[in-house]
Amino acid sequence: MNFPTKVLILAGGRGTRLSPLTDSIPKALVMVHGKTLTEHLIDLFKKYGVINICISVGYLKEKIIDYFKDGSAFGVKIRYIEENVPLGTAGPLKLARYYFNETFIVSNGDELKKIEIDKMYELHKKENAIATIALTNVDDPSQYGVAIVENNRIKAFVEKPSRDSALSNLINAGFYIFEPEIIKLIPDGCAMLERDVFPKLAGKGKLFGFQFNGQWFDTGNFNRLDLARKEWVDIK
Repeated sequence: MNFPTKVLILAGGRGTRLSPLTDSIPKALVMVHGKTLTEHLIDLFKKYGVINICISVGYLKEKIIDYFKDGSAFGVKIRYIEENVPLGTAGPLKLARYYFNETFIVSNGDELKKIEIDKMYELHKKENAIATIALTNVDDPSQYGVAIVENNRIKAFVEKPSRDSALSNLINAGFYIFEPEIIKLIPDGCAMLERDVFPKLAGKGKLFGFQFNGQWFDTGNFNRLDLARKEWVDIK
């Protein structure tokens, strides 16, 4: 199996729930244990030998580019997709469609995660998936997209159900393995994977889920960021 060699980190968002912290720095440069959120993701990818990294940047993009430059100081090769207007979670893939011409990885930039990428890739290939989503268990899924899964196949997503009505505690962990053909499903302009792409794939039976037990922290608001700073264990 040819392991993915390229990854896209989605780091174009404004991070309004972390204001005023993010009034002057982009979320990608928020610090946890003396490293930026993006550096922790880079550590994960380097562990699996993935060093060709593309970062989609928008809000305060110059600060991200100035910090990471070409990636050589971090042991990786970095290029950038610049969003002149917000493009959502799917739009940047379309901008980089000529770069992602083989199986590739996409990750949200505002989460800390420990995922067995090799096992996830093995499942992705075994199921002949177009897209495989990392899924993690949370106590309260009401703030996330909840996955309904049957034999690894994702049948549906329920966005932010009430805690009592949630049919599962498995949520989208913001980490994906994709085949290049997924890009054909993305509409022009601002588009969301969760709304515009995944339902189409679920209907085709080509959307799968990989359940992992490693650490996962959403750092999207101050309470979650504080928890991550207390409990996250750095990747070695």
